[in-house]
Amino acid sequence: MDRKTYKSLPLLDKAIIQCTLCPRLVEWREEVAVTKRKSYEDQKYWGKPVPGFGPSDAQIIILGLAPGAHGANRTGRVFTGDSSGDWLYRALHKQGLAKIATSTSKNDGQELMNTRILCAVRCAPPDNKPSTDEKNTCAPFFANEISLLMPTAKVFVALGNLAWSQIYSTLTEMGETLPKPRPKFGHGASFSFIGKDGTKRLVLGSYHPSQQNTFTGKLTEKMLDSVIKKANSFR
Repeated sequence: MDRKTYKSLPLLDKAIIQCTLCPRLVEWREEVAVTKRKSYEDQKYWGKPVPGFGPSDAQIIILGLAPGAHGANRTGRVFTGDSSGDWLYRALHKQGLAKIATSTSKNDGQELMNTRILCAVRCAPPDNKPSTDEKNTCAPFFANEISLLMPTAKVFVALGNLAWSQIYSTLTEMGETLPKPRPKFGHGASFSFIGKDGTKRLVLGSYHPSQQNTFTGKLTEKMLDSVIKKANSFR
């Protein structure tokens, strides 16, 4: 597949879903879709790259790491079908940014308002750790999607350090003038910049709502709510 730039989100989403550029990720995501988790053994897994979810004119852009093996890799919708998604959609619902407080399948009636969610890497990686080459291979999709969203984007919420680094490097490569050196990631960390189009934009950091963070108390519901509330109030 060539690395051309797609001029609309539907065209980009289609290209993402069809991508087979990373052999290790292709093998892993398809293997998981066949072996399945016992609790989902009666379900058909998506087993393909996962596109973004939400309107094309969103002002709030939520950035994750990669699809969960038995979450988005199963359901086909980003942050859907696992506990990370439960945390994120609940927080979005509280701010009126999600139609319902849960996201369990592509057919559950969920809708996002003024918000779009995407990941830096579009395939579920083994141990949730994509390689540097895999991140670099997927980066053009990320940059293409950010570029398409820029006309309306006001706030970028980076869930985790990788998403924080990725949005910083992507915006820099797009010619945006950002603070230097790159601000350090942390929960509640933020920086603002004036875009080339004269729009003031904000980048917010949050710990990822992974089980590793939520089970240990590193991320609490109140902490996540605070970041989403700040993102919603900025726009």
